[in-house]
Amino acid sequence: MTLLAIETSCDETSAAVVRDGKVLSNVVFSQIKLHAEYGGVVPELAAREHLKNLLPVAQAALSEAGISPVQLDAVAATQGPGLGIALLIGFKAAQAVAFALDKPFMGINHHEAHLYSPWIHSVPEVASPSPLGGERAGERDELLPFADFTDFQPNLSLIVSGGHTMLVLVESELKHRVLGGTIDDAAGECFDKTGKLMGLAYPAGPAIDQLAEQGNPKAYDFPRPLLHDANDDFSFSGLKTSVRYFIRDHPTLLDDQKQICDLCASVQAAIVEVLVKKTIRAAKREGVRCITASGGVTCNRGLRAELERACKSNGFALRLAEKNLCTDNAAMIGILAERKLMAKAPLPALSEEIQPGWQLA
Repeated sequence: MTLLAIETSCDETSAAVVRDGKVLSNVVFSQIKLHAEYGGVVPELAAREHLKNLLPVAQAALSEAGISPVQLDAVAATQGPGLGIALLIGFKAAQAVAFALDKPFMGINHHEAHLYSPWIHSVPEVASPSPLGGERAGERDELLPFADFTDFQPNLSLIVSGGHTMLVLVESELKHRVLGGTIDDAAGECFDKTGKLMGLAYPAGPAIDQLAEQGNPKAYDFPRPLLHDANDDFSFSGLKTSVRYFIRDHPTLLDDQKQICDLCASVQAAIVEVLVKKTIRAAKREGVRCITASGGVTCNRGLRAELERACKSNGFALRLAEKNLCTDNAAMIGILAERKLMAKAPLPALSEEIQPGWQLA
């Protein structure tokens, strides 16, 4: 099976070609620099960029894979959740390709695809020019990435990104149950908004990660919302508010680089502790022996290190999505679509619409 997948749920335009569990190409074009000027993603601008970039990105993906459109056996695209106006561009384009080629079409839940990204492996990245003449968010791998489900096992999955934070019990392939999620701000949103309070450029998460390495995570004691609650939900709005008041009450703090690093380290420590401890606790309760993590915040080095430490000390196997597959990408959309098609999942009608608020069940 050779499948073309498209992802346009937010501010990254991506296309990938998947064949028999191998990712033949995964082209990602990021709009981060465009939206940085506004301190966040502007939906209308994102949609315009998708319109401009989708065709060359898809052509680049097909070219890198050595595939012509007539060789495709199926087409897939992100159906939701995401920004409606952004989703619409990729979803309708993919439906049009499937209709023109008279091939099966599969709409994919973006969050469900994240559940399977930790099972996609590749080799170290090498530099690659952008098909659009600019920077590429995801660089092409020297060898083909592939999905390895031979040792797939029940797992507790942490999906943590700018818009979502959730714990999902994956009982078996294509069978899962959401245990808890964000009741207000997601972890990634907390990183970005607290970073903005410090005067860091959008997106602030990566900058906090870098500055935190030079800081003392115990310098300032910030709240750990819902850490001791028995549920599996997350809340980070209180932490964001606490940082706001702390900066207000210490107006000279941001004039000292050392204190900024300490502040970043302390904020990161609070977020990471909540994510890791609640994940470990849920995994113990559910009786699984494997933990996975994916989503953009999984790129955070502090989170990755603490998850590794906690899993090792508690006897859990850990699978982290590779960093180039943590953020939005079409490779994970294509891999999941292929697994669903192989499992004879019902095909949606080509008349189906996007689902911006599609919640993972």
